[in-house]
Amino acid sequence: MSAALTLFLAVLLLASALHKVAARDRLAMSAARLAGAPLPLGQPLLFAALSIEALAGAALLVAPLHQAGAVATGGLWTLYAITLIARRGQVLDCGCDLFSREKPVDAFAIARPLGLALLAFTLAVVPKPAWTVDAPFAAIALLALWFAAGELAQLPHLARISRR
Repeated sequence: MSAALTLFLAVLLLASALHKVAARDRLAMSAARLAGAPLPLGQPLLFAALSIEALAGAALLVAPLHQAGAVATGGLWTLYAITLIARRGQVLDCGCDLFSREKPVDAFAIARPLGLALLAFTLAVVPKPAWTVDAPFAAIALLALWFAAGELAQLPHLARISRR
């Protein structure tokens, strides 16, 4: 199972880095707002985040670097959670989704990176994954569930619950 979780996190990180390249103008503004920094610092902050995501995602897939990649991943997502906690209740596009969504930073937005950080730190202490044929399929299923959970959280009645 750790192979599927490793692959899930690596693909999520690499997809997130690619997303930051593709939507850099929108996400640079989000990065600055999340960090509480002036807007001109958004691009360097975004570049730093996407660089760490890409490197950590790649490191997760290289056996000798797996543990370092897991720790870097956990640290990055912990930092994301801290920035979201600092902005709790503020209305902004956190850049957490593929689409621009100005919404209050709620419990779900904070729980997402915290859950990923916990998963990454767990992978840092378990034995290196044994790659199996089913790992990519399980990782794809986890990615589908991850994106579905993000969309479900946007439903009005669930969004109200997570803002409490």
